[in-house]
Amino acid sequence: MERKSPVKSLMADAFASDKGMVACAIKRFAAAGDVAQAGRTIAAVGGQRIKKVGDLMALKSERKASLERLQSLADKSSSVKLIQNKVFARDPEYTSSLAHGMENTARGLPYHLFLPAETALSPEDVFPNLRWGGRAIMVSPNKLLVDEIAQRFTRWEGFILEGAVQSVRTPILGMSIPGMGKPVHYLVARRVQLLKPGESTERFTYHVHLGRKDIEQEKYVVVKQVPTVDRVVSRLRSKFPDASLDDIRRRAMKFTEKIFPVFLTREAAMLKILQRDLPKPFCDRVPRCLGVEHDSKGFVRTLYMNWMRNGGEGLSQIDFAKQSCELLAVLHEKIGVIHLDLRLDNFVITENGVGFIDFGSAVRVGETFSDNSLLHTLFEEMMKTSQIQRMLYHMSENGLVTSDVLRGGLHKVDKAVDLFYLAVQMNKPHSNPDFKGLIHFNPKSLEARHLKRLTDEILRPPDENNIKYRTARDILTGLERVTQEVAAGREPAPLPPAAHETGDETVEARPNHTEHRTVRAVG
Repeated sequence: MERKSPVKSLMADAFASDKGMVACAIKRFAAAGDVAQAGRTIAAVGGQRIKKVGDLMALKSERKASLERLQSLADKSSSVKLIQNKVFARDPEYTSSLAHGMENTARGLPYHLFLPAETALSPEDVFPNLRWGGRAIMVSPNKLLVDEIAQRFTRWEGFILEGAVQSVRTPILGMSIPGMGKPVHYLVARRVQLLKPGESTERFTYHVHLGRKDIEQEKYVVVKQVPTVDRVVSRLRSKFPDASLDDIRRRAMKFTEKIFPVFLTREAAMLKILQRDLPKPFCDRVPRCLGVEHDSKGFVRTLYMNWMRNGGEGLSQIDFAKQSCELLAVLHEKIGVIHLDLRLDNFVITENGVGFIDFGSAVRVGETFSDNSLLHTLFEEMMKTSQIQRMLYHMSENGLVTSDVLRGGLHKVDKAVDLFYLAVQMNKPHSNPDFKGLIHFNPKSLEARHLKRLTDEILRPPDENNIKYRTARDILTGLERVTQEVAAGREPAPLPPAAHETGDETVEARPNHTEHRTVRAVG
């Protein structure tokens, strides 16, 4: 008689006893050969029954689970519904996200993800299915299982637990009777890291996470820190595998001791200037500096900012474009600041409207660096190698940008850099997945066709001797005209051949969303 392996025996016992959700729960431990843990999990989920074999099969391969599948699990769970109705129905953060539709899958990743703890999803599984700053709520009648999951979330760097495991009791005949009814337990874990722990990105980034500047504070703030030497070494080794370790470490030290602190110090100062000088309606559309921590040389190593959380009412594509252009015009004309990094990663949409974040590369209009050799070298290099500059160069070389105004920003610190990328970004707002649903976008719609025509005219003006779009204010005027045309239901007029059919490449800006958030919300 063939002798079953311990893992197969556990699986057989699980199915024979129909103790539900077991296959999913033991899958991870069985794969790792942890038979004892698999056995404990079976005991923990005893009493939970699966009614259909299909339900069990749907719980397999959790690492590949889609957001829709995860939410369907919550929809089928009476325990989840109990926690939603008895606990979170009175939670302002949750009810606000519901009011704005942020928990609908059509709106992209949710801010709140309710899951039966029996799914045995790891923090690594939950992390990519939740917005930055969102909360995962794991629910089960089995306290042992919830306690165990709480320990796993505590050990993993990407989340923090908000309080201890809590419980509520199921109603009896529709009534809540103190001390009566079966308890249902839950934990709340918030995603605080911008990047998945251990994740590598294409750009050198700061360490950005949510935290509390004062332990007594209830509100979260964005914490932007100079990364550790080891973190930079790891990134450099992946980028330059043939370089010697000594050379890698020397470069990492330069980044952490000079380059990152210099730019973070500039960003803190820039945010203070913005808060001082911006007209009141715009103050809430850029980050506020809440405090800094300096090193022994006086450079900023940690910057605290308010969390500009994506949410609020949805915008039309043209409203997104107009609000972005309006803010840029104020920055350029009223404050005299050039952002220089207007990737969609550095846009947010809050209840106050469209905002910009990450002013680490920003400069004052007319600012020179002749008296600072380090800054002169860094900005000179940035104007050659940044994502925006590479795109402007590529499109200019291929005839996709012919405007002398925009080409004047090539390899230069110039307002034209912001104008170019804004014109491109407003055509592909969903290139930032966080904007899915927040911006109502249909590339075949009348407004999208009008905006595509406007971008074509900005990038490739029909008459080079009479360029209409030289400033953010000029583009805003063009957007007002588009608004009137769309309201009247008129199709966009064709442009002369020289400025027509620029192709998808004209408007295809693809930001790197694994990193945003060098600073999402900021920084």
